[in-house]
Amino acid sequence: MADEGAIARRALMHAVRERGAAKDDAVARALLTVPRHVFLPGIPLEAVYRDDAIVTKRDSDGVPISSSSQPTIMAIMLDQLGLAPGHRVLEIGAGTGYNAALLAQLVGPDGEVVSIDIDDDVVERARAGLAAAGPDHERVTVVCDDGARGYPDRAPYDRIIATVGVWDLSPAWLEQLAPGGRIVAPLDLHGAQVSVAFERGDGGWVSRSLVPCGFMQLRGEMAGPGQTVVLGRPPKMLAVIVPDARVVDAEALRAALTGDPHAIATGVRLRADESGDLGTWLAVTESRSCGLSGDPDASPALADALMQSGSFRATPGIAESNGIAVLSRLAAGDEVYASGYGPDGERLATDLAARVRDWESAGRPGPARLGITAYPLDTPGPLDGIVITKAHTRIVVSVRPEQASARELAERP
Repeated sequence: MADEGAIARRALMHAVRERGAAKDDAVARALLTVPRHVFLPGIPLEAVYRDDAIVTKRDSDGVPISSSSQPTIMAIMLDQLGLAPGHRVLEIGAGTGYNAALLAQLVGPDGEVVSIDIDDDVVERARAGLAAAGPDHERVTVVCDDGARGYPDRAPYDRIIATVGVWDLSPAWLEQLAPGGRIVAPLDLHGAQVSVAFERGDGGWVSRSLVPCGFMQLRGEMAGPGQTVVLGRPPKMLAVIVPDARVVDAEALRAALTGDPHAIATGVRLRADESGDLGTWLAVTESRSCGLSGDPDASPALADALMQSGSFRATPGIAESNGIAVLSRLAAGDEVYASGYGPDGERLATDLAARVRDWESAGRPGPARLGITAYPLDTPGPLDGIVITKAHTRIVVSVRPEQASARELAERP
């Protein structure tokens, strides 16, 4: 197993680097060192070392609530975090413990890692995995508590990373971060998630880098208003995710998705790496935004979903109480279609196609052209950009000029 594991880790590391992650050599070395299979006992080695997320816990409705994240997005976020030997790190969301082990490798014997999770069984599993991974990883402290509170006993931290989707930045995290520190978190932008590396800036928290992503949502006192509306249970899991408290009729949506769609060609061709860019644009510019996700054969609406990873499918769209429209990509040519379902399906598909064309007209903005600043809630306006008001902050999303974005991104540390 040891030789097979080492070979599998090397293959995984190369796959992650081919996808543009683990740019930091230290992150690549950590992927080579930490045995992921120790944290996922009972799962075949081949599956463990595929570049896929692996669900490890579901709620009573079958909705995933804990997992080992996709190694590529883990490596991207570790690149964003910018760890150095000796750093003190707080991780929100313990998962299997694998990411905490990677953190421990990066900060070394003089550093410290604290990982916190709201579920005691997840905490015990993470502790067991870290113990099995060897003495280098036993120095990680795993705590059972609501991650929104942070862990003041070991503060201040040089870095804080959330490995769950967060609706807002917790005041406790900001208080527990050392001067000059950095927070990396998958921030909810009205349904879309972007992994943002924040540092203190003029009057607020300013993004240093942004990457589209998808994580299970933080639970507990900092949970946002979003809803996961379950339409089908495993092995045909199907859910509509809406980012707010709007009224959603699950029965009406379930019935709508069994009917024939009204499909509208957008005329826009999409590269695979632009799916997250388009989803983010849709979320921040369309108040009815939603996501449809589930198993590949749960619904024909997911057959050509924009995001596909292993056995998981997801695609953005818009939803009202009596209908839904989602995006799909025609395999031959990668043209994007808007498909509407239900009595209002044609109207919703028309609206959704228009939003895609708006994105095209705006120059197809992606992370290189987006900036995010989190201001305290009492910051006086007006603020320049798209403003999303949260419980503790006002999130301002700005779009940079297209011609400047490539150089700005390249020059960013």
